[in-house]
Amino acid sequence: MHASALLFDMDGTLVDSTALVESTWAGFCDRHGLDLDEVLAFAHGRPTAHTVGRFVPDQELAVTETRRLVAIEESETTGITEIPGAGAFLGDLPPGSWAVVTSAGRKLAEVRLTAAGLPVPDVLLSADDVTRGKPHPEGYLRAAAALGSEPESTLVFEDSDAGVRAGLAVGGRTVVIGGLTTWDGTAERYADFRGFRFAGTDLARPGVLLDVPEPVAAPAVRP
Repeated sequence: MHASALLFDMDGTLVDSTALVESTWAGFCDRHGLDLDEVLAFAHGRPTAHTVGRFVPDQELAVTETRRLVAIEESETTGITEIPGAGAFLGDLPPGSWAVVTSAGRKLAEVRLTAAGLPVPDVLLSADDVTRGKPHPEGYLRAAAALGSEPESTLVFEDSDAGVRAGLAVGGRTVVIGGLTTWDGTAERYADFRGFRFAGTDLARPGVLLDVPEPVAAPAVRP
């Protein structure tokens, strides 16, 4: 597999923060009498402020709640680990060949990458750096530009419906990491990063060459 640059989502793709994320949103739902499953389904891959604004119509209260949730997220790292194989894979990649594009704020992204034992890349596009979050491709387009790559020749790694749609909108190749069950489109799928290896560079085509494992079958799509 060849790509001019590799663009990674963070939560659920490089970092497993599932338990912490679900616990944080469960507390939010208890405070506001909301259905946790509905909130989690919307929140996956989107900035915290977008999710709070979707379920809390009072704008002033939404701002306060967003600040409260972000403060919790930035101060808690219990249970955060890498997605299997992510550290070894990223550690082999040449500097300047990859970026992280996340719906988390920059501080939270740095906290979680560090907690998972993963490197913080030179190019990290966070919710603080864009005006339009996923599924809009702004973050991925800006990351590709920062790496000096044409968007349509990049490879995007994602785990959420909103993220996959953002990756596909870039025009490059998008693959799914994990067991996403809300995406009904076609995309290569891999359980995690075990089996991904940096295989060198091709002087005829700027970028990186990768050895990759066999894709896995897509799970049943949840209605």
